[in-house]
Amino acid sequence: MTIKLHCFGESGNAYKAALTLELSDLEWEPVFVDFFNGATRTPEFRALNPMGEVPVMQDGDLILSQSGVIQDYVSSKTGKLGGRSADERREVLRWMFFDNHKISGIAGPLRFNMNFLSEAKRNADVNAFLSARLNSALKILNANLEGRDWLVGDQITIADIACCGYLFYEEPFGFDRKAYPNIDAWLDRIAAQPGWKAPYDLMPGNPSDRA
Repeated sequence: MTIKLHCFGESGNAYKAALTLELSDLEWEPVFVDFFNGATRTPEFRALNPMGEVPVMQDGDLILSQSGVIQDYVSSKTGKLGGRSADERREVLRWMFFDNHKISGIAGPLRFNMNFLSEAKRNADVNAFLSARLNSALKILNANLEGRDWLVGDQITIADIACCGYLFYEEPFGFDRKAYPNIDAWLDRIAAQPGWKAPYDLMPGNPSDRA
């Protein structure tokens, strides 16, 4: 049975789930959620996910939300992308929690504020604060990648996919790949994985659709 992922292209969190599904070789298909026209606030969507967020994954009767949970499920189901030992598994989780609080949790609202809010609603002070927080986290990520290919162990894991979730987007949000050479090389290694696709190629929904 084909897994369904309710998502839209602009969502970095949905991209983490979609890329995990794609690199795990599971059969899946995206289901477009028209976020910018209020789809996540409808009773129908809230019945699917009371949190009112994407991504939401349906695998038969199983419904899961939150990208990290979906990534964990896919890794457990396939035996891929999760680390080779219990120690590596804990390290994977450590980086996923770091991403949630320090990278995606900052990059998401910063990118939204800078690109998807009307100019009248953009607050330069808020964005400067978020940018400083994001770049502090990216310095940690860049330092950890010194002399290594992947965040955990000797192969790509869902930790890498989580932490890169927002970093492949081209909209400006204060992230300059060339300022972080280890991150830059790491993103190239991720993009070289068989099956890798950029966010707007992997999921429906693109800012150009609303232009």
